[in-house]
Amino acid sequence: MSNDAPNVLILGAGINGCAIARELALNGVGVCIVDCADVASGATAYSSRLIHGGLRYLEYGEFDLVRESLAERGRLLRLAPQYVRPLQLMIPVTNRFGGWWSAALKFVTAGRLGSTSPAKARGMWLVRMGLWIYDRYARDASLPSHATHRVGRRGAPPVDRKTYRWLCSYWDAQVEFPERFTLALLEDARLAAAAVGAPFAVLTYHRARRDGSAIELLPQTDGVGERRSRRIEPDLIVNATGASVDRALADLSIESPPLMGPTKGSHFITRNPKLIDALGGRGIYTEASDGRPVFVLPLGDAVLVGTTDVPFDEPPETAVATVDELVYLSETVARLFPSIGFSRGDIDFHYCGVRPLPRSDAATAAGVTRRHAIVEHNPNVDRNGNGNGNGEDGEANDAPPVVSVVGGKLTTCRALAETVVDRVLELLDRSRIATTAERPLPGGENYPESSNEVAEMWRELAVGFQLPRQRVAAMWNLYGARTKAILEEIVAQPAEYGPLDAALDGCDVPEAVARWSIRHEWPRSVDDLVERRLMLLYHQPLTRRCLRRLAELLAEASVIAPSDVEAEIERSSRRLADHYGKRIDENIHGNVEDGEAPTT
Repeated sequence: MSNDAPNVLILGAGINGCAIARELALNGVGVCIVDCADVASGATAYSSRLIHGGLRYLEYGEFDLVRESLAERGRLLRLAPQYVRPLQLMIPVTNRFGGWWSAALKFVTAGRLGSTSPAKARGMWLVRMGLWIYDRYARDASLPSHATHRVGRRGAPPVDRKTYRWLCSYWDAQVEFPERFTLALLEDARLAAAAVGAPFAVLTYHRARRDGSAIELLPQTDGVGERRSRRIEPDLIVNATGASVDRALADLSIESPPLMGPTKGSHFITRNPKLIDALGGRGIYTEASDGRPVFVLPLGDAVLVGTTDVPFDEPPETAVATVDELVYLSETVARLFPSIGFSRGDIDFHYCGVRPLPRSDAATAAGVTRRHAIVEHNPNVDRNGNGNGNGEDGEANDAPPVVSVVGGKLTTCRALAETVVDRVLELLDRSRIATTAERPLPGGENYPESSNEVAEMWRELAVGFQLPRQRVAAMWNLYGARTKAILEEIVAQPAEYGPLDAALDGCDVPEAVARWSIRHEWPRSVDDLVERRLMLLYHQPLTRRCLRRLAELLAEASVIAPSDVEAEIERSSRRLADHYGKRIDENIHGNVEDGEAPTT
């Protein structure tokens, strides 16, 4: 193995793969992380964006998972405050004593048995008991304890008084942009690798194929330009491809029984002003007509509603929210707040992802465990224990062992990575030299302790760099306390980044910041910038003029060819319409383009 070859090849640049990369780099292990799409472009980007202990896991007797999740929740609130923030959630309750039999059945059978018909709604006493246990497990003095409120009292969310009698409140946390959280994991991995001189590479839009003892990394050419293939010989492979674990094993020519039983979950974003006011910055944890949990959550200047849970056997990248799912979620909101008159026409856009759930015999998808597991594979031996190589004279090739990660969730990404890396270090015959248990994510170091201190920091940056306060706020939401260092780099290199006073059309993100992201954060397309770097997908309006400028900046940086700018704009516009139902504003600032805007 050459000096620049990685010790470990990680397949999958979602939150788990990037957390594993960070953990390995901190321990001096060379890493190459590969994804057939972009960083955080799968389940990570399409989640409910909660950092939580899993209140409903208590019903299934998964107390150790709740305890681990709550410990990680507290850790992330301390170590990633730029992305993870406390969120008060409220559970509307219809009766005092309902749901005991259903909860007992789930507890005894761990979800393997039970009727698929709706159970009686959970009563106040059952909910309060669960919240009492939840608080005891959390042992987090920084968050308030649970409480019970009468529906209709002043200040409480105005849920339907004809249906609900009480609101039981408790606290969890929210990560508004898990995509940015994941990029911070990669940045920390890069910094750690550079500090010890370990190899580190990020290859998006590549697929890994096994070729004897080597792995060939083949560039995908869909919209990101031609690139050369690479051939590497890692000591070990970590398969962290989420719902695509089985497909990745097939690409590596590894025989394995199916490990995954994925389901798809859809969400939508709305800017209905009455719904925003009704939430008042709090989230609602309710049940749909079939008893499934649904969250109605504040998300920046909008509201996030989700999710569904539908078995899904197709490639994860093809998952799209259906009309039936959007109607199902819209009707849940309308039933919860009948005075608002909410309808599907209030949806700004939607998204859909595929959960990396393990194959299970649970009666419902909700009963499938969210804990993670590690499965080890020897590619040189078939399932019967016989040699399985194609080398000379029929001898087995010396292919690297493979470790597959099954399951996991946003909240426990660090704990999952710690467990996986402990095993990887053991297989590599190396010792752990560092831990992430108390290591802040980039942008979380020396973070202001209060909202007033954050506001003062924004004011100082606005004055110091002669920027409108809203542009500082837009950057802070992306980078946290790294904002000052990034601004200093931009100002110090005007020829590289351009002036700070020019913003992208229709929003507060400076063009110079887009140039900085192109240089440092591995984007290959307009989609990467809009959906996962600058988070413009969540901005309203999103204009065609903005898409054009981003394509031009990618061309200036030689990421795409200048001749491909128009095609890139059209492809990105079609994806936003077809995949998200996102309307592109053609007319802002008098910038009228030919053709009609795609409709939701």
